[in-house]
Amino acid sequence: MSELQKIVVGIRSSNLSISQTNLLIQELLKQDQNLDKDIFDIKTIKTTGDVHNTRRLDQIGGKGLFIKEIEDQIMSGQIDIGVHSMKDVPAQDVYPDLDIICWMQRHKSNDALISNSGKSFMDLPSGSVIGTSSIRRRSQVLSLRKDLSIKLLRGNVDTRIQKLKNNEYDAVILSLAGLARLNLDHLATEELEHNLFLPSACQGAVGVQALKGSEVKKILAPINDLKTQTECIAERRVLKNINANCNSPVSVYASINKNNISLKIEMFDHVGNKIFKKSKEGLEENYLELCDELSEEIINTLGQKKINELDNLKSDFDYTP
Repeated sequence: MSELQKIVVGIRSSNLSISQTNLLIQELLKQDQNLDKDIFDIKTIKTTGDVHNTRRLDQIGGKGLFIKEIEDQIMSGQIDIGVHSMKDVPAQDVYPDLDIICWMQRHKSNDALISNSGKSFMDLPSGSVIGTSSIRRRSQVLSLRKDLSIKLLRGNVDTRIQKLKNNEYDAVILSLAGLARLNLDHLATEELEHNLFLPSACQGAVGVQALKGSEVKKILAPINDLKTQTECIAERRVLKNINANCNSPVSVYASINKNNISLKIEMFDHVGNKIFKKSKEGLEENYLELCDELSEEIINTLGQKKINELDNLKSDFDYTP
């Protein structure tokens, strides 16, 4: 591989993005002893989502804003690949010429609670202030405990934890995978189980994006995790089929066990009512058909108009009981 030129890697300018990219390169070097780590030239890119880090994402264009500038630079040839937290990548492709060419093995997909008191979610005192920027998590909190307050929390993981330490919040909800990749998972008070907080599509998964047909795909092939790839494609397919986006209060999770795949989905309205819940199982080889069947059930039950209305929270994000 030494004859290859530099591979320019575009990532967000956050500690988590840097950590995830370093893990990817380390895994690759383990698999291919002939690969020189210096072949990778990491370029940090300020995305719109990072610049506007105090405003609600749904009001400035959605989570696609965490990858827009990176995608633009892949398309223009300024970088070769982008490394993304896949939960930040909208299911509806902006650029059909781009593809996820590698899926790293998924970490645990669970959310995690960090509380100043050390109390678990269900034991938090009434009126406790929960910090999150996720409309999904907001609806899940309201579904379980309408006696808690919710306050918008933007910024990277380090910023959010610092705001918690400053007592601006009583507890925050973050991705367990993100904490683990920053070696901060010891801070988690509680790993939130799927029966309470089913995760967003692709939570815990890291993907590499490039132009379709990119030669880099061959280089990354040794670390592509097919199980993660299938599970995440399934989750994204359901979102795409029902025209839901990263701002919708929708949880979808696929898991493969032996030759079978299980698909779970939960949907909420913006005041915390669970309006759809379904699990389906089938053979892994038929996963696309399973996704399409589930998607059809959702649309037939709720109607596309209702689903579209969930894409944006029209009221104030903050909630006080």
